[in-house]
Amino acid sequence: MTADSRGLAAGPALGLALEMRGVVKTFGTLRANDDVDLEVKWGEVHALLGENGAGKSTLMNVLFGLTKPDAGEIVVDGREARIRNPVDALNLGIGMVHQHFMLIPPLTVAENVVLGSETAGPGGTMDRRRAAREVLELSRRYGLEVDPDAMIRDLPVGLQQRVEILKALYRGARLLILDEPTAVLTPQEAERLFEVMHRLQADGTSLIFITHKLGEVMSVADRITVMRRGKVVATTIPKETTPADLARLMVGRPVLLRVDRGPAHPAEERLEVEDLVVEDDRHQVAVAGVTLAVRAGEILGVAGVEGNGQNELVEAIVGLRRPRSGWIRVSGRDVTHASTKSTLHAGLSHIAADRHRLGAILELSIADNLVLPDYDIPPFASGLVRRFQAILSYAKDLIERFDIRAEGSQQALGSLSGGNQQKVVVARELGTAPAVLIASQPTRGVDVGSIEFIHRQIVDQRDKGLAVLLVSSELDEVLSLSDRVAVIYRGKVVALLEGDSIDRDRIGLLMAGAA
Repeated sequence: MTADSRGLAAGPALGLALEMRGVVKTFGTLRANDDVDLEVKWGEVHALLGENGAGKSTLMNVLFGLTKPDAGEIVVDGREARIRNPVDALNLGIGMVHQHFMLIPPLTVAENVVLGSETAGPGGTMDRRRAAREVLELSRRYGLEVDPDAMIRDLPVGLQQRVEILKALYRGARLLILDEPTAVLTPQEAERLFEVMHRLQADGTSLIFITHKLGEVMSVADRITVMRRGKVVATTIPKETTPADLARLMVGRPVLLRVDRGPAHPAEERLEVEDLVVEDDRHQVAVAGVTLAVRAGEILGVAGVEGNGQNELVEAIVGLRRPRSGWIRVSGRDVTHASTKSTLHAGLSHIAADRHRLGAILELSIADNLVLPDYDIPPFASGLVRRFQAILSYAKDLIERFDIRAEGSQQALGSLSGGNQQKVVVARELGTAPAVLIASQPTRGVDVGSIEFIHRQIVDQRDKGLAVLLVSSELDEVLSLSDRVAVIYRGKVVALLEGDSIDRDRIGLLMAGAA
């Protein structure tokens, strides 16, 4: 077994890579980490699970020097460590690959990898040739092949993630934190990432794997630590647990991981999109002639890697973006150039992908958020006068029906957990009994318990005749809920699948551009 340039041992035979003992971190009255212990062995993949707000990110931010703990100690390779900032962490061989990449698009792969650690060439400038050579050697060693001279802006998301990992390895990381690393990957890209993880593991690198995808945990993790409400509630190994057990530990109760869904009974077409062309903010074509229809009583899922025109498609349908050409009809009514308010009043509801920017107003009360589209019309208003009793009564009913955990309807939305905020949005959009629901990333950023509830609500409404267009970057969500699947790539629907043709591997290839 060897040691790296800082003298850190590498290899599972040499025991623990990391010990975090009694870590406490408090934000105001919130105890985000409550006497947390965590041990990671050399050369293992250690999964860290928990709902949103369980304390995972806070714990990793403490380890990487982004947050200062109130109490506790950190031991790296048997020696107590003082980590005041990310530089200290990097000097100890700790690297972190964030869910949202920290790359500079106009620079090359090599320039991004060596940034801050450049080697000077003639005239004191960066030695780009040497940087490219070193990055190429490193990428080949770990199966992270990528052209060192390629521009970041030209790379697909899977290759950009490789560059992030290379950045950490170039700086000598032997303990690597991967935060939701498969969130934006196709199934094939995720499989390639797991191969890279196994190569790193074989080389003695330890990996802390943060994810909410329990199937991935079962297939790649050596050990699993589960957190709930700031505490560690269990540490186990895959062969001694199941995804259902892990979900129960995360939430504190049994959770149905895949909603029971009977066959669809589709009726008339409720949403029609024909030859739709939509530009993005840079006036480039993002939606290139899309035609699709959603029928009453069915869920049509849109599968695709983020950035392939899904957002622009949704924005055009709900009236937030003017199409260049094509047609949109809701229940036979042309809404191609209608305002958002007119489109909503035509019978369309919209669960926005970004609830904080488009789906809710955090400073307002739950009650006010539940009537946002109709706050100025009966029964919630009479002329210029709002009918507060009607609003509060309506809110009370939805809070009960949608199991929103709150002190009352007057509580500020921003004080709720992410899962309960999303339940408010879902309650508002389904509470009006719409003809069509556009559900864009409906469970993004919520925990497994809230995912179960939201999925159940969507399926129940489908069974009552609702037409649902589901847009999600989570392929498992699309496969779990959809009766038909449209695969979108570079703004075009490249396949429309139903029945036995809905195959995970085939969809993954189509998402990556393989016809």
